[in-house]
Amino acid sequence: MLPISVNPHMVRIGLAGTGDGLARRRAMVAEANVDPVSVGVESSDAALHCLSVLFIAGLERAEAAELARRARAGGVLVNVEDAPELCDFHVPAVVRRGALLLTVSTGGRAPGLARRLREWLQRRFGPEWDRYLETVGDARTGWRSEGLAPDEVSQRTRDLVERKGWLS
Repeated sequence: MLPISVNPHMVRIGLAGTGDGLARRRAMVAEANVDPVSVGVESSDAALHCLSVLFIAGLERAEAAELARRARAGGVLVNVEDAPELCDFHVPAVVRRGALLLTVSTGGRAPGLARRLREWLQRRFGPEWDRYLETVGDARTGWRSEGLAPDEVSQRTRDLVERKGWLS
């Protein structure tokens, strides 16, 4: 697996499907402040190929596989819920604390374990981490404006977190 975070404002994200699966994916992208393109199984290839990423959920397997094949033919990255063999990527379990994003992935092999680890992280990284990130981000901006080298900024970040005791 190659872990990356995609800027959803630089790529077009599509959603296809029905029912609870589609609702879960819609909630996931909404949490990331994304306004996805709704895609139907009968959408034209041209409509599919305008996307960068397509999430498919709640469709019958054959229907999902065909939609995934058509999208992929146009260079679209595809995720089909609960069908790892049809996926170009997997969706990690997520904990959001403002701009802080913590993720856990098992590469689709053990979603229950990823969920359990997410719950563990949620208990250890509470809402205060949004403030902590703001503090570190402001300090980093100041250090960078002073012309400090990246290694020095990194060390000062480590020192700040240690001094505050945020990971103790």
